Order: sequence, then C-alpha cells, then structure tokens
Amino acid sequence: MNLRTWGMLLPAICICIAGCGLTGSSSDRVIYANYDDADGFCAQIKDAFANKAKADGIQVEFLDAKGDGNMQIDQLNEAISSGAGAIILLAADGSSIVKTIEKANDAGIPVITINRSVAGGRVLRSYSDDKEAGRMQGEYMAAHLPPNAKIVYLQGDGTQSSAVGRWEGFKEACLDKRSDIQLLSFVDAGWSKAEALKTMSLWMSMFPEINGVVAGNDEMALGAVAALKGANRLEGCLVTGVDATPSGLAAVAAGEMVQTVKQDAKGQGEGALALAEGFLKGAPPSGDMAVPFTSITRDNAAQAAN
Repeated sequence: MNLRTWGMLLPAICICIAGCGLTGSSSDRVIYANYDDADGFCAQIKDAFANKAKADGIQVEFLDAKGDGNMQIDQLNEAISSGAGAIILLAADGSSIVKTIEKANDAGIPVITINRSVAGGRVLRSYSDDKEAGRMQGEYMAAHLPPNAKIVYLQGDGTQSSAVGRWEGFKEACLDKRSDIQLLSFVDAGWSKAEALKTMSLWMSMFPEINGVVAGNDEMALGAVAALKGANRLEGCLVTGVDATPSGLAAVAAGEMVQTVKQDAKGQGEGALALAEGFLKGAPPSGDMAVPFTSITRDNAAQAAN
C-alpha cells in the first residue's frame, strides 16, 4: 500500500500522544521484535518493513523470540536498557509483555504493535480490523452455502482478540442471518496447520456430512483441506481462510479453498514504519494506522498474488 494514501485511512482509535506520553526518545535506532520469524504471514510483514526501512535509510535491529514470550521480554528489556528510538512489536504473549511495554513507556520509547494485540500499556497500532475479516467470510458463506448446511469452525488462539474478532464477525454475518446453517463444532486450533489437520480428521469421523469449513487463518484452512483431500471429502465442501498467504492464494486458485481474506502484510509493515518515522523525525503520529482487508476468491486470486 502506498504510504501517500495513509492520510485517507481513518484511525480506529484516536490516541492523544501528549496525554499518553508517547513522545519518542533521542535515539534513531528502531527495534523490530518479532514473535516468530518462522510464521509465514509475520515474515511477510517483516520483509515489507525491512525493505521500506532500507529504502528510507532507517537503522533497524531485528529480534526473533521464536514464539517464546520470556525470550521476547528479555530481548526488549535489553533494547530498553541500551536505548531505542522506537520499538515495533509483534507480541509472543500479549499479556506477559505488558509490564515490559510499560517500562518502555516510562523510558519515553514509543511502542508500535503490528498484527498481534497486547493487553495493556500505551501503544500505537498498525493493524487491520479482524472483525471485518470474519464478516467477509460470513458474507461469502451465507451467500454460497446450500440450505440447511452443516459447518465447522477452526478458531485461532482464543486468548488473542484477533481470533475472537474473526469469529464474532463471521457469526454476525452468517450464523445470525441464516438460522438454517448448523454449526457442528467449534475448536481453538491455535493458528496451527497441524492442529487443524488433526481436528478435521476427527470431525470427519464424527460427522458424515460437512458442507463448509471456516478457519481463522490460511494455515488452519490448509490443514483442513489436507485432511479433506486425504479422505476424498473436499469436493462440495467450502473452505475459507484469512491472510492470503502464497499457499492460501494457490489453494484458492486451484479451487481447493473458495476464499481467503487478504490481510495486507505490506500495508501493515509499511504503516508501522510510517508511525516509527514520525517519532524519529519529531512529528509524533496522532493515532493508529488502519489497514483494510480484501476478500479473495478464484475470480481475483491471480491479481492478488501479483
């Protein structure tokens, strides 16, 4: 997403910088704290951030917590002690990291979160409204599922607001509007492809008919697809996911998934950099950076992949 368009995007929550104390520090070093470099979607965000930072001449130190919340806390404590101009955070654990965020707040170091929510502290966000993603899934499934359809739902990590928002958006747009659709089962699969595959295999042994699978991300959707294909039950079963990862887009193009909802990794990464640059240049931003979702089906999958 071109940064010149950011001014057209309304912040979801207006944050008064002076009131919050997010004024920036004297350092021009940016710390990028990723929860896990092995996560495919977060890797896309990181690449977009890194490419734009390099183009803009911004010095960045990249950290990888490898999914370990305690490691991330140690990493950020060191970054705070050594001084940083801003911290970009994809939280490994949105609750345990709060005290560290507050420590950064006290040190006058702005914290900008991307993609993964935190439970407290003063932060700005480069984010997409996850309820919107669920709503897009719900609208598609409500329009395309047959009468009296039977579906299952694979939720992401239920401790994260992103997972909850996607479920709520789907429920409101589909289940609340089509009372004939039966939700057979709902499981927290933790964003995991392997967990989704295992869960889908169990569901197929329990339910002779499944007309739709709604997954909170593409990884879980692809796990469900693998299980369905292995049991020769994919045909006639509508599978939808979120993130528009390369693998997810390929599955939509191949007709194995009917939909993915594009969460704009490039937009989120570049949006976080734009927020950080504001602090570094002495012009603190006034609010969050909202990045919209896009529904991707077979009709526009090729375009979305480019």
